[in-house]
Amino acid sequence: MQEAQPVLRLQELTRVHGSGATEVHALRGIDLDVFPGELVAVMGPSGSGKSTLLTIAGGLDTPTSGRVLVEGTDIATAGRKQVAALRRRSIGYVFQDYNLIPALTAAENVALPRELDGMSARKARREAVAALEEIGLGELADRFPDEMSGGQQQRVAIARALVGDRRLVLADEPTGALDSETGESVLALLRSRCDAGAAGVLVTHEPRFAAWADRVVFLRDGSVTDTTLRSSAETLLPGGVAAK
Repeated sequence: MQEAQPVLRLQELTRVHGSGATEVHALRGIDLDVFPGELVAVMGPSGSGKSTLLTIAGGLDTPTSGRVLVEGTDIATAGRKQVAALRRRSIGYVFQDYNLIPALTAAENVALPRELDGMSARKARREAVAALEEIGLGELADRFPDEMSGGQQQRVAIARALVGDRRLVLADEPTGALDSETGESVLALLRSRCDAGAAGVLVTHEPRFAAWADRVVFLRDGSVTDTTLRSSAETLLPGGVAAK
């Protein structure tokens, strides 16, 4: 039986900001594979490189050195158009600050990447409304971001990241603006997408949310210091949080 290939592969990934006396090493030689059906949580103190890792994995930033392969395509060296197409079709990204377009409704925000990829507006809206319903916001499809709470805006951003057949879902603190119950439902949805074959990377500071993952990768000062498997999460995660 052929071994599954990783959806995301980071090889010797480094990111350096500035130079000379102001040089900062955000990432130092990171190696990470994330396979289909797998959810990996990334934890670590503020400034450890968690968000930098995610932005590079999503093609929003470029590494100083190393390789970033998404479904076999090295997005660190690919052309801008190729990376943009990959982000529209294969990569879903949940930003900390939502990153919704104020002039578009919830449904229009969710449908936008599908329309940019050539889908008809009518079909894109159907998919968008279905994604909003899946996350409990179907009734807000025609509201604008400033007519929604922070938690509702975050859930719209999550629906946008999950719409369509995304092979890689990258989530940067996706539960930050949500109450505990809604946060759990969002993690359950992310988990179900991974169980259906997507690969997911979750940046979080909450052990109870990290416990939904198959692996927890710990970063400090831009380096991986430890990796915990899901079966060991109860004993190794801070606070002894049991895995789901």
